Amino acid sequence: MSNFKKLSGLAALLALSTALPAFAQDAAPAAEAVAEVAEAVPALVPTDVVWILNTILFLVGGFLVFWMAAGFAMLEAGLVRSKNVTMQLLKNVALFAIACTMYYLIGYNLMYPLGNWSIGSDETGGYLGAFAMAVLEAVGVGADGVDDYSYASTGSDFFFQVMFCATTASIVSGTLAERIKLWPFLVFTVVLTAFIYPIQASWKWGGGFLDAGGFLDFAGSTVVHSVGGWAALAGALILGPRLGKYKDGRVTPMPGSNLSIATLGTFILWLGWFGFNGASQLALGTIGDAADVSRIFVNTNAAAAGGAIAALLMTQILFKKPDLTMVLNGALAGLVSITAEPLTPGIGAATLIGAFGGVLVVLAVPLLDKLKIDDVVGAIPVHLVCGIYGTIAVVFTNSDASLGTQLYSIAVVGVFTFVVSAVVWFILKAVMGIRCSAEDEMAGLDKSELGMEAYPEFVKG
Repeated sequence: MSNFKKLSGLAALLALSTALPAFAQDAAPAAEAVAEVAEAVPALVPTDVVWILNTILFLVGGFLVFWMAAGFAMLEAGLVRSKNVTMQLLKNVALFAIACTMYYLIGYNLMYPLGNWSIGSDETGGYLGAFAMAVLEAVGVGADGVDDYSYASTGSDFFFQVMFCATTASIVSGTLAERIKLWPFLVFTVVLTAFIYPIQASWKWGGGFLDAGGFLDFAGSTVVHSVGGWAALAGALILGPRLGKYKDGRVTPMPGSNLSIATLGTFILWLGWFGFNGASQLALGTIGDAADVSRIFVNTNAAAAGGAIAALLMTQILFKKPDLTMVLNGALAGLVSITAEPLTPGIGAATLIGAFGGVLVVLAVPLLDKLKIDDVVGAIPVHLVCGIYGTIAVVFTNSDASLGTQLYSIAVVGVFTFVVSAVVWFILKAVMGIRCSAEDEMAGLDKSELGMEAYPEFVKG
């Protein structure tokens, strides 16, 4: 019997066995049948089928994470004032292109020390082959024993990883909106994506000392999100708040231009997060892997829902009215909170983890205002605060996690990222100047730096 016929028969058996509980009180025979299928299928699936399935996971996950770039662009465009919308859109397109290029030229080799500078033509091994070995080793497959578990196109591996680098850069953009010059920001993006992000990521995902020490960060609550948050915080402190934001001990609201666009951006990010977390399983070639990816999807969605509901309730309680922008950030907070461990929680636990993230955002936003740290879109509460919390929350559901190790790793990554980012910001401030003039800020960066406006008929302060 051919492998195809065997697989077809096993698939039919699996479908029948899962339906048995609907027709009988005793589900034990069904469970036994499923167990038999689970044991039999891996031995029958050809290597190339596993290779294809894993490759598809990386590619689909990668383009979903790519779509998050559109989410960041829309969220920021909706939350800045109309006179700065074009600048935010340009920054998001430019930073994404820069991140992809710098990660290829420099960042990849720093993140995966076994990497090389060239791209070969052998699709199954030569194309960034050392990168593939690093990925395989990260999931427990040594270079001397490549097996079917994580065997995939190395090009798809690279494609997936470069999207994470670009996401880190996107986080910084919204915090510093409406008063930072374009070119200093882009220069910082070059440093962030070529050096800062890949160096610290190598400590975990490149098989470095944090990984060896037992640090757990499944899809990057710390490695991606808190890094973007630390870089944004350093920039906000050095750049200073927008003109008129804090005056006479009061916080002056500066409403965004388009909450419809901001809401669309949030849903796009929510969608993209399924690829962000789901494809971080790194394999789809077995029944167990497919089940894990499905569980990750469910938990990711549950955490986002929990964060949104918690923010909705918190704003009603604290402010007597629901706040849409807080609810949007509450959903994103839930997503960041579950990213460090989206596999081990149950649905209820994932919802609660996300809900507490939503609470943290509602509390952190006014705290930043009290400290006179101006974060235009709330990226620091969402990505830094909830990135730290989500990394700690791993210990609640994963018995392999150590609180001490998680805290130590958070501190190492945080100190490194904040200090290096601050040094770069200070250098840029001294050499290029990072803040636009008061006149340009009042006129809006669309007109003063770009000479074009997103809403030319309706622009106002």
